[in-house]
Amino acid sequence: MHDVSPTTLATEAEPLEHGLKQRHLTMLGLGGVIGAGLFVGSGAGVAVAGPGIVVSYLIAGALATLVMRMLGEMSSAMPASGSFSVHAERALGRWAGFSVGWLYWFLLVVVLAAEATAAASIAHGWLPAVPQWGWVLVFMLVFTAANLAAVRNFGEFEFWFAALKVGALVLFLLLGTLAIFGLLPDTEPVGLTHLTGDGGFLPNGWSGVVSGVLAVVFAFGGLEVVTIAAAETDDPARAVGRAVRSAVARILFFYVGSMAVIVTVLPWTAQQAELSPYVTVLDSIGVPSAGRIMEIVVFVALLSALNANLYGASRMVFSLAERGEAPRGLLRVTGSGVPRRAVLASVAFGFASVLLNLKWPDSVFLYMLNAVGAVLLFVWGLIAVSQLRLRRRIEAEAPERLTLRMWAFPWLTWAALAAMAAVLVLMLNDDAARPQVLWSAGATAAVLLVAAVREVRSRRG
Repeated sequence: MHDVSPTTLATEAEPLEHGLKQRHLTMLGLGGVIGAGLFVGSGAGVAVAGPGIVVSYLIAGALATLVMRMLGEMSSAMPASGSFSVHAERALGRWAGFSVGWLYWFLLVVVLAAEATAAASIAHGWLPAVPQWGWVLVFMLVFTAANLAAVRNFGEFEFWFAALKVGALVLFLLLGTLAIFGLLPDTEPVGLTHLTGDGGFLPNGWSGVVSGVLAVVFAFGGLEVVTIAAAETDDPARAVGRAVRSAVARILFFYVGSMAVIVTVLPWTAQQAELSPYVTVLDSIGVPSAGRIMEIVVFVALLSALNANLYGASRMVFSLAERGEAPRGLLRVTGSGVPRRAVLASVAFGFASVLLNLKWPDSVFLYMLNAVGAVLLFVWGLIAVSQLRLRRRIEAEAPERLTLRMWAFPWLTWAALAAMAAVLVLMLNDDAARPQVLWSAGATAAVLLVAAVREVRSRRG
């Protein structure tokens, strides 16, 4: 066990196994944000923004890119299993590391429950003889076992999950592009007809683009796990730098590229918010069993996210325990370097969340989901503030560690913070998003209050 002093940039070796390879980290970066939010949730964005959803994804993707660049800078200079929680503690004090660490852990275990339930619902449709709760139990047991084994097992799971998702997107882009140019059987070139017709490129104006940003920005959550996982590679500083550089550009290509294909092949009015736009497009160009194929892809995406979130939650709570911000009993590490108790604690809370989702999906679990709805923006905000503070300190004390630098520092960091504040204001003015902001603000305030009490007790002690 080791403690991290907020006044020093010194790093110590993690007691965790260094079993992840560069290919694991790269695919984790690619696959971490390619989830059900893209394959299914993007339909809601198209419904409000029309072809302008491409601009919405560019804006949201640009914000996520800036956050990842900041996080990559700090993580390559000071790799740690707690990633941005450790950075926040070093930059702002123990209260910041405690708050962002526990909020992110809570976010992961609640979202984990939603993913497990959604995956179980799909599996139950395939095999109705197995009850939904039975599928949830199977998924939890399988991924708990995978995370309790050597970390390379987790890496292999995520590598192949991500490979399938990336492969599905590449195939979709290829088929969609061929359809646009009329190179598939029974298709005619569509040109720009659907981009400029049906109300134009911005049928709902810039307000539609803004609504689209609110619908898609949180789909980029999950990139942060890359910097958490980097601490379990042989060369964390180099590995995280490579992963951040490659992942961001490719993710923008997949997200923006696939949205461009969707609104070009078909009129945006042909999409329905509750249906996957990918299925609609594949059906239109004659791909047999498109719905079932995409259902399989979404199923894999959900399991991938479940696996990654369990991993990220266990490493975050382990890092909190290292710094005395969580029970010391969570520090037990197996002979293969796996934080066993941290994994079990995370999966236990996640399983409890699943039970709440199955029993009270429209009351208790809905409140929990709302409570983490905007937490990602708080996490991103503290990442930006931490980078503002630590960049100057690293330049003064150890400039050789800055192997990956934030662009146009500090102006783009401030621009990212302003964009996050704008998103929060827009959410407050949106009837559907307002409850998430208010509940998330309440959860954040509660954690900050606990952090303040601990700070006062620590000083008195």
